[in-house]
Amino acid sequence: MPKIGLVSLGCAKNLVDSEHMLALLRAAGWEITEDMAEADVGVVNTCGFIEAAKSEAIETILETAQYKQTGNMKGLVVTGCLVQRYAQEMQKELPEIDAICGTGSYENIVDAANAALGGQKAAYMADMASAALEGDRSRLTPSYTAYFKIAEGCSNRCGYCIIPKLRGPYRSREMGALLEEARELSDAGVKELIVIAQDITKYGMDLPEHKRLLPELLRQLCELNFTWIRLHYLYPDQITDELIDVIASEPKIVNYLDIPLQHVSKRILRAMHRPGDGEEFAALIEKLRARIPGLVLRTSLIVGLPGETEEEFAELCSFLQETQIERVGVFEFSPEEGTEAAELPDQIDAETKANRRLIVEELQSGVLDDYNTARHGEVMDVLCEGWDDEQQLWYGRTYADSVEVDGHVYFESDDAPEAGMFVPVRITESLGPDLLGVRQKGEEK
Repeated sequence: MPKIGLVSLGCAKNLVDSEHMLALLRAAGWEITEDMAEADVGVVNTCGFIEAAKSEAIETILETAQYKQTGNMKGLVVTGCLVQRYAQEMQKELPEIDAICGTGSYENIVDAANAALGGQKAAYMADMASAALEGDRSRLTPSYTAYFKIAEGCSNRCGYCIIPKLRGPYRSREMGALLEEARELSDAGVKELIVIAQDITKYGMDLPEHKRLLPELLRQLCELNFTWIRLHYLYPDQITDELIDVIASEPKIVNYLDIPLQHVSKRILRAMHRPGDGEEFAALIEKLRARIPGLVLRTSLIVGLPGETEEEFAELCSFLQETQIERVGVFEFSPEEGTEAAELPDQIDAETKANRRLIVEELQSGVLDDYNTARHGEVMDVLCEGWDDEQQLWYGRTYADSVEVDGHVYFESDDAPEAGMFVPVRITESLGPDLLGVRQKGEEK
C-alpha cells in the first residue's frame, strides 16, 4: 500500500478541502502518513490569497520536493488556490511538481497521486464552480473540534480580493446534507463545531428558497450533542435581527462572533466595494452587545489601501478605541495581481503601511490587556487541549478564544484532564494574549 503525506496551508476552508482529499485517497487504498520522509507521494494544498501566502506556498513546495532526494518520495502533487491562480507558471517554473489539481478538481486527487507515483506529469483544472460540495472527510483537527463548511466560493467583488477568481461564485450546501454531516460529527464526539464559509450570513440565498437560512440551520445544529457552536465570518451588513435572536437564545452558540469590517472610512470602504461605515458598524456593535451579554468580537482590518489618508487612518484608530473590539487582525494592503485595488492610483509605500499596522497592533494590545485583566478572578469553562511542556501547565481555550487565531488559558490541575474535556478554571493572571489560572473542583463536561 503506497503512502501519502499532505501539508495543508492557508485557511480553515482549505483544511476542509484537505480532509476531503485525504478521505478519497484513503478509500482508494493509500496509507496516510504524517512523516513526509516515508511518503511515496507528497501533497501540498496551497493558499494563494496574498503575497505572503504565495511565498509560503512556494517555499513549502520546494521543501517537500527535497524528500525526493532524502526520503522515499517518488512524486509531488500540488493543489489549491495557488494552482488555480498560476497553473501554467507553476508547471513551467517548478519542475519539481509532478501533478496539479485546481480548486474545482479535488475529486481528481487519486488520479493525480497515481500519476505522480508513476512518474507522470498530470494537470486537473476543472471549472471552479463544478467542485464537489459533499464528500467524506479524514479530519485533521483534534477529535473534539471540527470545522463545518456550509458554503463554497464568494460572489462579492471586494476590490482588494482575489478569492472569487480562485474559488468561484458563492454556492450554499443543501441543508439536508449539512445536517447529516453534523449528526455524524456529533456522534463521533465533536464538542466544538466551527461554522465557516467566506460569508456564512449569505447561506441559502442561492438555494431555491432564496432566503437567509443560517438562523434555521443554527437552530437545528443546536439540537445535536455539541457543547460549543462557533461562527466565523459574518458580514456586518447581512446580520439580521432574526440571526441575533438565535445567537442570543441558544446557549450552545458561543458569544463570539467574527465580523470582518476591513475599515471604517466610508470612502475607503466604497473603494473596496464594501458597504457600511464607522457609524453603522458602531451601532451594530452596540446592538449586538446589548442583546448578547458577554459577547466577544473579532474583526479583520486592512491598512494602507491606495489613497488612505492620515485622517482616514486616524478615523480607524478612533473607532477601535471607542468600540473596544476584543480581537483584531490587521493586515497591510497587498496589491494582488488581477484585483481592482492593485491598479488604483496613490499606492502607499511599504514603510507607511507597516507603521500603520504596528500602530493598530499596539493600540489593540491595550484593549486586549484590559479585556484579559477584567477576567481575573472569574471562573471560566476551558476546553482542555493538552499539556504544554514548556509552560509545565495544562492549556485550553475559553469561548472567547477561537482555534489558532486567539490566545490560550494555561492552568494548574491536581489531576490530569483529558483533551476535549471542559474544565472550570479560575483566572488569576494575564500573560500577553494568554491567561493563567487554576482548575476548580467542580462538575466537568
